[in-house]
This record gives sequence, structure tokens and C-alpha cells, in this order.
Amino acid sequence: MMSEVTTPQVRPTRPYFSSGPCAKPPGWDASKIAVESLGRSHRAKIGKTRLQYCIDLMREMLQLPDTHRIGIVPGSDTGAFEMAMWTMLGARPVTTLAWESFGEGWVTDAAKQLKLDPTVIRADYGQLPDLTKVDWSNDVLFTWNGTTSGVRVPNGDWIAADREGLSFADATSAVFAYDLPWDKIDVATFSWQKVLGGEGGHGVLILGPRAVERLENYTPAWPLPKVFRLVSKGALAEGVFKGETINTPSMLAVEDAIFALEWAKSLGGLDGLKARSDANAAALDEIIAERDWLSHLAADPASRSKTSVCLSVAGADEGFIKKFAGLLEKEGAAYDIAGYRDAPPGLRIWCGATVDTADIEALGPWLDWAYASLSA
Repeated sequence: MMSEVTTPQVRPTRPYFSSGPCAKPPGWDASKIAVESLGRSHRAKIGKTRLQYCIDLMREMLQLPDTHRIGIVPGSDTGAFEMAMWTMLGARPVTTLAWESFGEGWVTDAAKQLKLDPTVIRADYGQLPDLTKVDWSNDVLFTWNGTTSGVRVPNGDWIAADREGLSFADATSAVFAYDLPWDKIDVATFSWQKVLGGEGGHGVLILGPRAVERLENYTPAWPLPKVFRLVSKGALAEGVFKGETINTPSMLAVEDAIFALEWAKSLGGLDGLKARSDANAAALDEIIAERDWLSHLAADPASRSKTSVCLSVAGADEGFIKKFAGLLEKEGAAYDIAGYRDAPPGLRIWCGATVDTADIEALGPWLDWAYASLSA
């Protein structure tokens, strides 16, 4: 602990460390958003063209193979994942993996809403479940990167190449930050408001060929609301994956996503985005290594998130963390760094590509200041 509480002189230039919605891309300004599609029908030529362009940019930035379809759907990542569950589950037994709050949400929906009696493989916050226990004759639901625990799957090696079931990956804080093995992913979902720093409200649904086959050859036992329907007359509604959205999208949110994707392209695409996340996570690692009161919640570096980094503070309870985060917000040094409400008390610092490494580096002395101020 510091012997005296000294206020740091240098603040992060952009103190936006929220894990969702996340920091806007560097250089973002509302005046830079294209507005020609606003006030027009999303079914007019300009609307369809911009929606398709957004899809094309996502495909390019994700290095998504032609075998996989990509569509913009309602309800953010949650809506996209619910859509996948409600339209495809029930054909096979289901296994759900849960090591943080969002994974537990999918357990609840599979068990209590769809009443599928899933096999549940759990781990505590900071740990990863035993992935060798997964039976790939089942459909398998998991989060690629646990946003509320800072724990991710290290790679796709544990996903069987000859799986009979489908792999459903909630990848919302993983896409654009890691190399994803698309041959191992049948369904993936995310939202723009994470690594791209886009706006909420819209989800993205990615379907591999095996998921399409399931949709066209299986009809769930339960009724589907209109916003979930991906099949028409026994065939995939292909228009959804060509910019013909199921319901009216916000073209302002779409244009904002296009801005972020064009920024990503200017960095060199996926490699540039990954490099920025890696540099941010490395800078935060250095800060943690130099402080005995600060540690990673995720125990194993191989499964430690490089985007939503969750930290433990020695001796801190919920009240301490609330005051800690409040002090930094009041000083304009860091916004929204308290851990998720269901997670153990601690800090959560977003290290995704839209954050500047210099701002992570500038954060270290402010963490010292807040800890010393409350410990004095």
C-alpha cells in the first residue's frame, strides 16, 4: 500500500472501460456516421444495400468462410442466441456449459422454458468446466468468452470434428478478438456493442451448414414468435442473410456498426483488432503483476479473457468495490469498472480493440490511488 495518497497527474484520455456497451472506436464522432439511409425504408434499395454491406464487412473482418451464413436479427446477442435455441433445440439431447452468469442464463432457458432437461456441466467463477466431459452426440451450448468471469475456452480443439450434435457458441465478447475455428462452430451469436464498440439492440446470427440442415429438417414442438422464424415453407429464409431483416432495424445502429467495421478494416482487419486487444491485455497484466493486492479472477492464463478482464481486490467486499469504482468515475479516470452484479466482488476492465493501450497504462496509478484512498 502507498504511504500517502497522491492523486495521479495523468488521466486516461478516454476512460471508457465498460464491458458493454464498450468504448467507441478511436476517432468516433456522431458527425462521421453516414446518414443517407436514415428516414428511408430498410426495404428500399439504399437500406438493403447498406445492410448487405454491413454483412459483407462482418464476413471479411471475421474471415468467415462461404459455408457460413450471417444475418442481422433483433434483440442483441441475447435475442440471437434465443432465436437459435428456440428454432433448433429439441432434436437431440442438450448439454449446457456454465461458468458465469450468461451461461447460467442459457441453462435456465433450456431447462425451465424449453423443458429439455439438459445435462449441465458447471464451474465456479474464475474456472473453466472439464471440457473432456462433453458428449458430442448432444447439442452443446456454451459461451466462448465469459464476459462476467473473464474465463474463455482456450481454443476449439475440444469440439469434436465428427460431432453428431450442433455446437452453439455465444461469442459476443470473443468475435473480432480471437481466431475462431469456424469449422467447429455450427451456430455463433454476438452483438456490435462489444468488441466493435457499436450500439446495442441488434444481434448477429451466424449459421454453418449443419445448422441450416437442422432448421430445414426439424420442426420444434413449441410455437415460434414471428421474430424467431428462420424457415419458410420448409426452406431457410435466405433473405435474412442478405439484409432482409425479420423486423425493422435501426439504420442508425447499422451505420454506426459500418463505421466501426470500416475502422477495423483500416487497422488490417482481424489481425489488427487482435493485436490491439492483446496489447491492452498485456498492459493490464503488467499492472496486476506489480501489485500484490490485485489479481486475476481467472486462474489459468490459457483460459483468461483478453477482452473482459475480471480482477480480484484483496479484502474487498461489494461495498468496497462500489466505492472504488465510484471514486474513479467521479475523478473522470475510469468509468464502469465494477464487476458484474452476479460475479464475486471485484473489478472488470474491458481490454477490447476500441480501447487505447495508453489509457490502460494510465489506469494503473489511478487504481493505486483509489485503493489507497479507501484503505487509509
